[in-house]
Amino acid sequence: MTADAAFSDFLHFFRSWISNPLRVAAVAPSGDSLARLMTQEIAPLDGPVIELGPGTGVFTRALLARGVAQSDLTLIEYGPEFVPGLQRRFPEARVLQMDAAKLAHEDIFEGEPVGAVISGLPLLSMSPRKITSILGGAFTYIRPGGSFYQFTYGPRCPVPRPILDRLGLKAVHIGHTVRNLPPAAVYRISRRKPLDLTRERSKYRAEAEAEASPIQNADETGG
Repeated sequence: MTADAAFSDFLHFFRSWISNPLRVAAVAPSGDSLARLMTQEIAPLDGPVIELGPGTGVFTRALLARGVAQSDLTLIEYGPEFVPGLQRRFPEARVLQMDAAKLAHEDIFEGEPVGAVISGLPLLSMSPRKITSILGGAFTYIRPGGSFYQFTYGPRCPVPRPILDRLGLKAVHIGHTVRNLPPAAVYRISRRKPLDLTRERSKYRAEAEAEASPIQNADETGG
């Protein structure tokens, strides 16, 4: 991207922040360092990929640099001021203007074909109900083994633990960068492995038998 284009994106982003700071939540687009961190675990085979809140397309360009095909990208943007620019810059991608909280109610894909979801949404400024709707809706499209990537400017995961527990998800901190305005951290959110009840029963039975054996041996020897 040229310096003129980068400055144009900054002005566009800054005006959007001025008009609606809660929706945009940052005064400038994310930097290249954060974009690389957000996309470092994503490979071409992870496509299709959904991006939530792409804005000016910083993470989108990073996904393309990782080898993800433009035609494998679905960009979901709520702000109408960003949509024309996304359509112009990424003509082969699918750009949808919609609220990410309504993902579960839309037929974007059939089944669970998505390998990853990248989120640039300001979760810290959202209600627990909306966060739950976004995460729950996203995971209706994420195939087994896929992940949801979220960055935050806060000191901990922006998805509260009760929401993760309710949805059967876990969050892992995968890195942070100070080369961003402001500094940011990235979390990988994925499904928890289902509890193997057969293994748990066997483990419990073995422990119970081990605890009972000294008593049984004592009885047998008359002690």
